[in-house]
Amino acid sequence: MTDSVLNSKRNQQILAEIVRAYVATGEPVSSRTISKAHSEQLSSASIRNVMADLEDAGLLFQPHTSAGRVPTAEAYRFFAQQIASQANLSEEDKNWIRKELEGATTAEELTERAGHMLAAVSRGLGIIVMPPLANTVLEHVRFLLLPDGRVVVVLISVGGGTRDKVLRPEHGFTQPELDRTADYLNRHYSGWTLQAIRADLLAKLASEKERYGKLLPVALELCDPALLDSGRSREVYVEGAAQFASAPELTGAEALRELLSAIEEKSKLVALLNGCIEAPEPVHVQIGVKEINGAGEHLSLITAPYLVRDQGQGSLGVLGPMRMQYERAITAVAYMARAFSEAISRG
Repeated sequence: MTDSVLNSKRNQQILAEIVRAYVATGEPVSSRTISKAHSEQLSSASIRNVMADLEDAGLLFQPHTSAGRVPTAEAYRFFAQQIASQANLSEEDKNWIRKELEGATTAEELTERAGHMLAAVSRGLGIIVMPPLANTVLEHVRFLLLPDGRVVVVLISVGGGTRDKVLRPEHGFTQPELDRTADYLNRHYSGWTLQAIRADLLAKLASEKERYGKLLPVALELCDPALLDSGRSREVYVEGAAQFASAPELTGAEALRELLSAIEEKSKLVALLNGCIEAPEPVHVQIGVKEINGAGEHLSLITAPYLVRDQGQGSLGVLGPMRMQYERAITAVAYMARAFSEAISRG
């Protein structure tokens, strides 16, 4: 039924106008409102007939007998996939994104600015998930010995991003041993990913074990991505959580509390955004995000992957109310993914 009612170009246009009107006002949309906005001179009666067909197809619903219509999740899904995906980002938004990203002086500031802009276009969250540690392009590494024998591994990635982890190695090390190992890694492997470093160390150890003595085993133990990532999710930056407090879709303190708790946990956000990397389309749109919790059925997720120097692949996107400006949000996420890739790779 949905496919047949949307075979008509006129019906598609009317549905798109209803979605736009409802997103703009939050009020049920009347046939008179659409009659004024529609390019064709259609009577309110003709538009009412189309709206009735769209309602029968599950694309609209009428909250009250005397009220206009409101889009359903299926209507938003059609609008996002067929209408908003064909839109173009305004020159004003392009200039705003470029100017903000170019003004950042560190990787952390760059990420913070990108997250803030994504939150602004979605009335929700701006989310940026960094590449997995194994694929992070490293510039510098340091090892710091703690009094109890644990070692702080400090990884500085290209662009200035810093990630650290406290490890309890199987063997005891001295600070001079750690310094020699760090010096070797920094001289030979700056600009490599952790995964590539580990593969090369293993190859050297297999062929020239006597030459490298204890140095390579130390490096291998302290540069194990699985060990460094254990007990934590991939690094994720979230901006704009406070905006959910004013979203009318999230009625009830309990639903809002559950959602904010899920956001704070972050692992679900990482899993959701990681999934977009494998998606066939350049920008992935999900209407209704039940994977987060019950309140997620009222939300939409728009995500895209980005690259760091064509090696480490992360993801970014927006999680916002279903009543979202999809044309702006989808095109902004696509543009941001490209601009963020360029900016963080230049770092």
